[in-house]
Amino acid sequence: MTNPLILLFFLLGMIFGSFFNVVGLRAPQKRSFASDRSICPHCKNQLSWYELIPILSYLFQLGKCRHCRSAISIMYPVIELITGLLFAFSYIKLGFQVELVTALLLMSLLVIIFVTDMKYMLIPNNVLLFFLPLLIFTRIINPLDPWWSSITGALSGMVIIAIIILASRGGMGGGDMKLFGILGIVLGFDKTLLTLFLSCVLGAVVGLVLLLTKVIDRKQAVPFGPYIVTAAVVAYFYGESLLGWYFNHFS
Repeated sequence: MTNPLILLFFLLGMIFGSFFNVVGLRAPQKRSFASDRSICPHCKNQLSWYELIPILSYLFQLGKCRHCRSAISIMYPVIELITGLLFAFSYIKLGFQVELVTALLLMSLLVIIFVTDMKYMLIPNNVLLFFLPLLIFTRIINPLDPWWSSITGALSGMVIIAIIILASRGGMGGGDMKLFGILGIVLGFDKTLLTLFLSCVLGAVVGLVLLLTKVIDRKQAVPFGPYIVTAAVVAYFYGESLLGWYFNHFS
């Protein structure tokens, strides 16, 4: 029998995903996302509650604004669905324990960063500063083993990215460095390095495919945040298994 709590976390994730879309689009512009009502970006009409139901509104409206019939970005339902799946998966993997709070906070941060970097190629400080004390607190309540792995993870993540920034003369940005600092607190030393490795591999593979298919050219800048986000999710949930497999076969 399916655990109804899985469905509950999935629904909560979709609701939060809708909110994270708003945060991700407005936070880099320093716009209020708490008081300003949602509007259509094309005709500026204020949206009613039934136009803001996660995924369903998009489907019922056939992906178009009810007022001006302009296309609604597919990003909205995709982010809602992904957040729902991440919240549900977090519960499936962890159950009710303190670490679940850390997982949900981390997934929330990563989803917002995905939106901001895809839209603006920016990882905003105000988003990072909001989640930083929350994730530090959950790591104090439920520390890694050993506890100092959070410190070494944060320091190593930031130092390595700083070196890459200097060596590449801007190939990565300060937002990436700060994000890796936060990831280091949550993931610890080993999984932070794994996240960096996976994100580089993923970025290289996807970038090569996009170049070969001529979706982008060699001089076109692409956001690296989505690769970090994807790698961090994999490292958080499967890092121990991947590292164990690696050391068993190559050490």
